[in-house]
Amino acid sequence: MPKPQRIEGQSSVAIDSHIQAISGLKTMVVAAIQHQAEFEAIGKVISIQPLLVLRERYLVAQAELNGAKARFKQTGQSLKRQQELFRNGITAKRSLQEQEAQGSGDQALVDAAQIRLMAIASKTRLMWGKELADWALSDKTGKLKAFLSGQQQLLQITLPANKQLTSKVDTLFVEPSGQRNKAHLASLISRSTHADSSLQGESYFFQTNAGGLNIGMKVTAWIPEPTLGQYGVVIPEAAVIWYMDQVYVYIKAAKDTYTRRLIKAFLLTPDGYFVKDDINAGEEVVITGGQMLLSEELRGQIPDEN
Repeated sequence: MPKPQRIEGQSSVAIDSHIQAISGLKTMVVAAIQHQAEFEAIGKVISIQPLLVLRERYLVAQAELNGAKARFKQTGQSLKRQQELFRNGITAKRSLQEQEAQGSGDQALVDAAQIRLMAIASKTRLMWGKELADWALSDKTGKLKAFLSGQQQLLQITLPANKQLTSKVDTLFVEPSGQRNKAHLASLISRSTHADSSLQGESYFFQTNAGGLNIGMKVTAWIPEPTLGQYGVVIPEAAVIWYMDQVYVYIKAAKDTYTRRLIKAFLLTPDGYFVKDDINAGEEVVITGGQMLLSEELRGQIPDEN
């Protein structure tokens, strides 16, 4: 095996083409991409049961209001008859007064039922925001069925205190174990009217169809930064070599020569690692066999006893 060479101040190793073939060494030419920076937030899976309780109370109050209106309408018709009979001298004034009192009582019941209905609607909007309240208190309840069936999970995401959700952001990615490459898409519903008591940032409701989420479970959310993306390249996780607590990749420098290059900064993405400065677009990066190259390089550094 040839001794390690130095190419532009970096260690390199030469590997015979036959060895490359039988060892399964593979490379890829990296292309420039624009990467959108993200920041992390904390969220949790919440139950819609309290929302359903308010919906039930709203429906009961609505039924009571409809019943009160029906009674008041009937009382009004009876009052008109009593008034006509009184004008014609057929009934006594006392009967008319009793009917008027009944009408006033029924009117009060209608007013009270309306107040109860409005109070429940206001409480629902205050606790859950306009969008979710509309789903619960209108004929849009079909949207709640997905939560009841488990097809969708309701999330409350709380941003860091110094962050905001811009108007352009209506989706983000979430994952309970904090692994970005396993994250699932979540869609914005509305801003939450109350924040998580343990956090200080703005809070939002999102929905997701990610599996494996249970009520009460904490999730990590990744949210696009309100800035322009950065240009760089993305390399697969398999291309990364950890050595002496530092990150390296091998770059193909010539037909049979590979250079080990230090990666000083990188970001984890769903597709691998985003590298902004240390790899140039068009370079050929080893994606399989990097560990073998490192072993050969280190072996070549051992002094020859002969």
